[in-house]
Amino acid sequence: MYTQSITRSHRTAFVLLIDGSGSMAEEIDVHGRRMTKAEAVASITNGLLFELIERARRNDGVRDYYDIAVWSYSGNDEVYSLLPDGVEMISVAKLAALQVPMRREVIECRMPDGSTALREIPAPAWVAPEAAGQTPMYQALDQAAELLDAWCRRPEHAESFPPTVFNITDGEATDCDDEELRSVAERLRGLRTCDGNVLLVNIHIAPGDSQRAVFFPSEEEAGYPNRYARLLYDCSSPMPEIFNEAIRDAKGPGALPPFRGMSYNASAEQLIAMLNIGSISVKIE
Repeated sequence: MYTQSITRSHRTAFVLLIDGSGSMAEEIDVHGRRMTKAEAVASITNGLLFELIERARRNDGVRDYYDIAVWSYSGNDEVYSLLPDGVEMISVAKLAALQVPMRREVIECRMPDGSTALREIPAPAWVAPEAAGQTPMYQALDQAAELLDAWCRRPEHAESFPPTVFNITDGEATDCDDEELRSVAERLRGLRTCDGNVLLVNIHIAPGDSQRAVFFPSEEEAGYPNRYARLLYDCSSPMPEIFNEAIRDAKGPGALPPFRGMSYNASAEQLIAMLNIGSISVKIE
């Protein structure tokens, strides 16, 4: 299980569900800069899309190793694609070929003397920050389940590494109760290919206050900061063994698997780590 390499004949899929509700207008610190949660998530999402494209790039161009969907859930219980022209899902090669706006991205660079400095570079912006309305998380997970049910049923995907869903949120669902959220998450996680079940990684992004952070928790880590952290844990997938080494690198060598694909009160750095671990730990051939 979870052993199939990603190839053009055994492609996989990545789905990003992004909370675009009004609370995403709150500010956080990212590498010493103040920005809204929406700006931080958009920046990190664009960085992940760029990384996925570069990982699929070969001498003959960008190869179709995976399909990608990026949806926002916000407004008046709305779920919609953030990709150009509202496309529901796109191959990585078509994503790379799109003409998209450029933005100025601030990155942290390490200097020869070991210090760090901030540098502005141009970068493509497939996704823009959004922050308005409610948090229809149930609807987002439900629509993702419909999309991936159809994707997994396609004969050419039967033996593929299963899709991974990243649900990035800063708050509680406004369109369901806890049991309904657990139920729709279970349905999503129940979808599968011959290589394993769909992976659901729930990521909570928050200002990073004094509350204890929960980050890829293991069975040995007991107790959760509040009810919402417990709910995220229940809704998230156990992480396959293929991710254990990368998770230990992020958490520290003392971390013991099995790990759960969730975080609560995550810093921006942890958010980046979770997206990277979930998207680049699988072998591409």
